[in-house]
Amino acid sequence: MSTILALRPCCYCGSLQNGECRPSTTSPPSTAETLGFKKRFGINVIGLDHSRKCFSLYCNSVRSNFFKPIKAEDDSGASLDDDCAEHSGNNLGQMSNVGKSTNILWHENPVQKLERQRLLQQKGCVIWLTGLSGSGKSTVACALSQNLHSRGKLTYILDGDNVRHGLNKDLSFRAEDRAENIRRIGEVAKLLADAGVICIASLISPYRKDRDACRALLPKGDFIEVFLDVPLHVCESRDPKGLYKLARAGKIKGFTGIDDPYEPPSSCEIVLQQKETACASPSDMAETVVAYLEENGYLLA
Repeated sequence: MSTILALRPCCYCGSLQNGECRPSTTSPPSTAETLGFKKRFGINVIGLDHSRKCFSLYCNSVRSNFFKPIKAEDDSGASLDDDCAEHSGNNLGQMSNVGKSTNILWHENPVQKLERQRLLQQKGCVIWLTGLSGSGKSTVACALSQNLHSRGKLTYILDGDNVRHGLNKDLSFRAEDRAENIRRIGEVAKLLADAGVICIASLISPYRKDRDACRALLPKGDFIEVFLDVPLHVCESRDPKGLYKLARAGKIKGFTGIDDPYEPPSSCEIVLQQKETACASPSDMAETVVAYLEENGYLLA
């Protein structure tokens, strides 16, 4: 706690000297005069000249005697100025250039990931659901989020279509824009994981190198790639958005699985397979992911 000086009680006699009240040797003023009134034509009116004089005298005394500089100290006796200097910009590190951004400085936060994780009683990570359109990524993401929420865990879903409604609405589905779409989502997922949140990213992300680039953003083990391994013909038979039909008709160009490739993960953490004869429910697939999180300590701080 900081030490604060108490102010002396105000004196209203109008005779302050060096911050102390000096009793007057003359007869005490009347009530009207004490309150700053004068007699004018037999009527009590406010005497502004007297009020200004008393107020000026009072303020000068208070300013000179009461409000002397105070140096705040904590309970240990250490000056708070030292702590403030640490975060005031006086201890600047190396300026750097990143991409097209020049003369920027990384500012360390005194509250780090470990403290946030202890607060949430979980470990921040990114669960990256990848697969063809219609493979069930969004459905599994919602089931997984509900499962973890029921266990008291904080999650957030970054759905590919949802992000394109805002942050990535300026991107098309061309190869270069798809790469930028994945890069941006990867950076947002990294921030959420650093905040201690279990981030669930659900998007096709067809190119292996783009997914690997997102993996490289996070500490080892914090990127959990989940491949929904569903055959193309099964996804096309579902066609929840009618996109396969449009792609087959030539109305959509560069559609993954039709005229643009999907590159399966070469070494992912979890594979959720679905076939025509054996199709697990979304809740069962979510349980598989939760089991992985439990085994690897992500649901404990």
